Amino acid sequence: MKVIIIKYNAGNTQSVAFALKRLGVKPIITNDSEQILKADKVIFPGVGEASTTMNYLIVNNLNKVILELKQPFLGICLGMQLMCKFSLEGKTKCLGIFDDLVEKFPPKNKIPHIGWNSLTNLKGPLFKDISANEYVYFVHSYYVRLNKNSIAETNYINPFAAAIRKDNFFAVQFHPERSGKTGEIILKNFIEL
Repeated sequence: MKVIIIKYNAGNTQSVAFALKRLGVKPIITNDSEQILKADKVIFPGVGEASTTMNYLIVNNLNKVILELKQPFLGICLGMQLMCKFSLEGKTKCLGIFDDLVEKFPPKNKIPHIGWNSLTNLKGPLFKDISANEYVYFVHSYYVRLNKNSIAETNYINPFAAAIRKDNFFAVQFHPERSGKTGEIILKNFIEL
């Protein structure tokens, strides 16, 4: 099985690669369009800022490549946000896979949201063998509201989409690669799709 981690000028590609290696998967980290198109599974991780990262995708034609994919695709953190229509971070037009706005948390609590929070309202194959209220690790200042594509939710300042799905496109706001056994099961479930 060929698993690609998209290299796109954002952090945590190595963390995701190490997590997959612990599952016996040897991913390829690349921004090569041909390899991405031929992959069995594609992971789109990210730690960074929306506008500069989106610009990198456009300059390298990865925005068009991602939209062509039919295989299972997983966006993580910034990867999830860039899969939405628009981000208020840098007033950035994103990929538009999900017709959602990425908003900044209101200043009612500590931002960024850093730490462990529980998942509720779990739906679909990504959360097979995961119980409601399992904890996962978050690091983010921007979020997506609950919507028709939500497949998991979390509450920090207000309820928000912890995961969303549309067709072959899955996305999580949390970091499964840093979420212990729960995150490992989620990555395993994705690889087994």
